Amino acid sequence: MPHHVLITEDDRAQREIIHDILTASGYHATACASAEEALRHLEEETYDMLLTDLRMSGMDGLQLLQRAKALRPDLEVVVMTAHATVRTAVTAMKGGATDYLEKPFDKEELLHVINRAIERSELKRENQTLRQLVSATVSLGNIIGESPVMQQVFDRTRRATRINSTVLILGESGTGKELIARHIHFESPRKNKPFVVVNCAAIPDNLVESELFGHEKGAFTGADTARAGKFEHADGGTIFLDEIGDMQLDAQAKLLRVLQDGVVERVGSFKPRTVDVRVIAATNRNLRDLVGEGKFREDLYFRLEVLTVHLPALRERMQDLPLLIAHFRDKLAKKLGIQAPGLEPAVLDAFQRYRWPGNVRELEHTLEQIFILSDGAIITLADLPEKLHSPEPVSGDFSLPTGGLVLEDLEQELIRQALERSGGSIKEAAELLGLTYKTLQYRLKKHEIDRKKMP
Repeated sequence: MPHHVLITEDDRAQREIIHDILTASGYHATACASAEEALRHLEEETYDMLLTDLRMSGMDGLQLLQRAKALRPDLEVVVMTAHATVRTAVTAMKGGATDYLEKPFDKEELLHVINRAIERSELKRENQTLRQLVSATVSLGNIIGESPVMQQVFDRTRRATRINSTVLILGESGTGKELIARHIHFESPRKNKPFVVVNCAAIPDNLVESELFGHEKGAFTGADTARAGKFEHADGGTIFLDEIGDMQLDAQAKLLRVLQDGVVERVGSFKPRTVDVRVIAATNRNLRDLVGEGKFREDLYFRLEVLTVHLPALRERMQDLPLLIAHFRDKLAKKLGIQAPGLEPAVLDAFQRYRWPGNVRELEHTLEQIFILSDGAIITLADLPEKLHSPEPVSGDFSLPTGGLVLEDLEQELIRQALERSGGSIKEAAELLGLTYKTLQYRLKKHEIDRKKMP
């Protein structure tokens, strides 16, 4: 669909020239002889941008700019003037104009400014759509996702909030395991009781039992006073045992007793202490393999896997990437005290190609780095860190073409193979390539590939 430009120019010859240039360049142009006429059009129709002269009889261009922005705050406005000064340019910009043209201008300059304004309009519309998707999508607290795998995560997590059983959360580092654990606790009947986090991998082996179950005075060198453990602190609430796959076997035996009997014993004491604690455990390791290697108790494993929530890696749910980017962009803009920047389409392309070994955590940290180092209102490829410029292998079992193809040729070949396998379906081909529907459409246009001519 062509972009719609509203032209306001009281000089008939100039108005017709601009109208003809834009129409010949593929724009849908509407020309007005006065600001009052332009306002009537703005009240009745939707436009991508307004191109207006500043010096006009009756209402001038600055007044039209003010009225137009009141009607359509997101409208891109470019002003034209034969009397360009720093003052008029600054006044127009402060009033909401995004650019200006000094008369006389040639065709190339006009189209350059118009194209730039239209790009900004498209970015605004895309950003607004992303925000709407984020607000409309099913989410749990700060966990965003609309992909089928995340809907399964949400379903299991909601079930976990309604029961008191042990929950085991599986997933790679950076997928959001603690966020899931926190949501389960704070949506459960225990929400007003403590939520205690323990990173099992960060506790020295000789202090694990003391940290979890406490110790009595004199139980070991340095135990100058008695101290309650994490389980006692979590009494009535929830304890989150992160990286439980790294827990040593002796501590596993005591943990099993807590799960079975609700009883803990401090190091150096034989006095049982009853606690009411719900256990949520998480790990990025394969506990079944650890059981087979004798590094994890089988009986404890069966106790923990009552309800399992498996968090997928980001590369397994790339459908959610635009939603996550929009979510983090607004979150980081507030944190950094900046206006949320737009992203060029090519930037999203680069994000889609990267494998994100650090998952959602890496995505957030990468965006923060980009926002801090970038000075522009729009993030471009030049703003991206080196890792996002290195192409990643496409998932699937495609055969590599022979003959030493360059990257562009290889990309085209892979797209053609995917389209052949999908029978010309862009949606299915995008899934095969690990791309979004929109990204594949962009690449089809970029390489001038006509899917209708595929065999």
